[in-house]
Amino acid sequence: MGSNRWQSRQAADPYVKAAQSQGYRSRAAFKLDELDRKDRFLRAGQRIVDLGAAPGGWSQIAAERVGATGRIVALDLLPMEPLPSVEFIQGDFREPEVLSALESLVGDRVDLVLSDMAPNISGVSARDQAMSIDLAEMALEFAQEWLEPTGVFVVKLFQGAGFDEFVTGVRSGFGRVRLRKPPASRKESREIYLVADSRRRM
Repeated sequence: MGSNRWQSRQAADPYVKAAQSQGYRSRAAFKLDELDRKDRFLRAGQRIVDLGAAPGGWSQIAAERVGATGRIVALDLLPMEPLPSVEFIQGDFREPEVLSALESLVGDRVDLVLSDMAPNISGVSARDQAMSIDLAEMALEFAQEWLEPTGVFVVKLFQGAGFDEFVTGVRSGFGRVRLRKPPASRKESREIYLVADSRRRM
């Protein structure tokens, strides 16, 4: 999308305007808000990992909902300005040393794993789709290892090659799986969110 077209779309986007007026760092904050209003997975006092967190919109919503007794550990390849109650690691989730640092900081099982990770778009659709599925698989592996049995896994997916197989795999590991397209997700986007809970012991 050309820069002028992108700027025009942003200027006309009601979610961009709402994010600016309400102090959220991105319009993506409303995606998590809408998902939570539907499935009620954010609660006071939770321990949360937020993958693909920058610029921080999801962490902002999560911090509001979990309150002072909660804990949020966020990670992203890009830098993120500090947020109250959020511990942040900058690094590539695919790198073993970064994953190890994240696991050391997390330290114990968590109640919720959020992943809004997406690859840097190359413009080659098959490559981009494969990379997005790879990131989702890594987030799933992390969730299966670190979630409490009653915990919830929320991940962004893109419909395309590997999508159905990924969803089938999640269904084998969780008792309940829902696919959601929150209103804040642009209609023309192939993105869709998966919400899973009732993790089965592997």
